[in-house]
Amino acid sequence: MTLRKLLLAATALVLPAAAQAQQVSGIYIGAGAGLNWLQDARLNSTGPLADSLRAAGFGTSGKISFDLGWVGVASLGYGFGNGLRAEVEGNYRENDVDKIRGFAGTPVTRVSGTSRSYGVMANVFYDFDFGLNFGAVSLLPYVGGGIGWIWREFDDVRGSVLGGEIRSSGTQGRFGYQGIAGLSMPINTVPGLAVTAEYRFLGTARQTLDSSSTNDSFTITRTGTRSDNYNHSIMLGIRYAFGQRPAAPPVVAPVAPVAPAPQVARTYLVFFDFDRADLTDRARQIIAEAAQNSRTAGVTRLEVSGHADRSGTPQYNQRLSERRAQAVAAELERRGVSRSQMVIQAFGESRPLVPTADGVREPQNRRVEIVLR
Repeated sequence: MTLRKLLLAATALVLPAAAQAQQVSGIYIGAGAGLNWLQDARLNSTGPLADSLRAAGFGTSGKISFDLGWVGVASLGYGFGNGLRAEVEGNYRENDVDKIRGFAGTPVTRVSGTSRSYGVMANVFYDFDFGLNFGAVSLLPYVGGGIGWIWREFDDVRGSVLGGEIRSSGTQGRFGYQGIAGLSMPINTVPGLAVTAEYRFLGTARQTLDSSSTNDSFTITRTGTRSDNYNHSIMLGIRYAFGQRPAAPPVVAPVAPVAPAPQVARTYLVFFDFDRADLTDRARQIIAEAAQNSRTAGVTRLEVSGHADRSGTPQYNQRLSERRAQAVAAELERRGVSRSQMVIQAFGESRPLVPTADGVREPQNRRVEIVLR
């Protein structure tokens, strides 16, 4: 066995264990759940309720504190392949009431009830590809924000005070907004699947919910109580992008000179338009010729090497050259060349056909080389 074959075999064994992050491209679904902390809600009584509270010696404002609750979300989105994602999300949050305080310092006892929030949001995200690859683990940080409509519900929130009771129930929808910061970890054995961890802040415009108050000397019909709604959530989730392909393996530079193959190599050049990885009609003709000659010449291996010019960042050009190499390999396979005969590589902007300064668009550097061995 030649040194070249030994190196290729060693590379094939090592590369599956190396992780590479992929930007989401196409339709995806996601879901997550976790803990929700609901900030204290200010209560400002209005109308007849406020007048009667004053007459009975109460204050007209107070605060509700909540126990740690839970949150769940589900989403449907689309990734554009360049870090940008857009999605529609449905969400639900629930927190039990812990205590009610305020109202001129009057103690409120026997507190009970539940606060719920649920609604629909439209979100936009950006995934940052910082090259955070750690052996078999790769990480993609992301940030996002969204707007939508959130319904806030007080389910029988009540408390006893000075022989009477303050009570609030009702549901009201308001404009909602949120900010998101997260981290995704692709599962390399299942292309498109990723585990996510994230923090979310969700707030809404102030809401006015139905309230009532009773006492030994008076009973008040329902009126309004204003309340804030600010949520902090920590969640774990899962996301699946449909139609994702395994990431092209990274190029490993040989550590020793490689003996040349005894056959005379024949090279075909397939060129691409700027910032594109789709095949032109001329490109398909060249690939068809390479596929036919690989069969008639008894070729045992085809090297498919993707390249990019120096317009754009090195990281982006690496991914672009990978997509170009995969596009050519797929066309070769469609024309009868087995994937097992191909060695698919991507060099980004590191091996230009025409040397240029950084940022220069050079058509001859936007290519895939097919070498028949």
